[in-house]
Amino acid sequence: MPSAKRVLLVDDDIMLRQSLAEQLAAEGAFAISEAGTVAEAREKAKEGLYEFMVLDVSLPDGDGRQLCRSLRDSGVTAPIILLTAADTDTDTIEGLKSGANDYVTKPFRFAVLMARVHAHLRSHGQSEEAVYRIGPYTFRPSAKVLLDAHDKKIRLTEKETNILKFLYRSGETVPRETLLHEVWGYNPAVTTHTLETHIYRLRQKIETNPGQARILITESGGYRLMP
Repeated sequence: MPSAKRVLLVDDDIMLRQSLAEQLAAEGAFAISEAGTVAEAREKAKEGLYEFMVLDVSLPDGDGRQLCRSLRDSGVTAPIILLTAADTDTDTIEGLKSGANDYVTKPFRFAVLMARVHAHLRSHGQSEEAVYRIGPYTFRPSAKVLLDAHDKKIRLTEKETNILKFLYRSGETVPRETLLHEVWGYNPAVTTHTLETHIYRLRQKIETNPGQARILITESGGYRLMP
């Protein structure tokens, strides 16, 4: 199974925030961080990569739209949904201009919010702006690079990038033939040996001990990325 998606919930309404956190946790696919102010949100945002964020517009120490804009300026590409008690075209336009992907008016149904979250996650996952967590690394497919905990870059070839991207999006063991066809296409001149060579080189780059892989493992006739 894929690793839990990290989500940041920012709202000064403790009851609402905790309710959202509980319902997200019940889905079993999310790891939740919470904040009640802009200052807390900024600190939480430094803790690592989030797959999506939900930000209230009206916060005690600032505007969620300004927070959204600053997060975008700092390099955050994950989907961001703004929550607001207002419901005017001007508010919606300003929210989207700040870099938000969506604007949801309170009160709302949790099922509707989550439907929007999943739609944005699907769209973002297929975009070139997507950023993933793979083991101890931050994976930026568009740049063909992995960043370690100290922001040291590990350069990847196009094929290595596509291998990691497909394995991550699959979230499960992918048979060799399937991975071969997805990355190289239906080319009779390319064999599984080609794939195995690329897997070997990838492990040399990302594994502490390539002989005992813990991130890119062989399993049931195929390959899988571990959380």
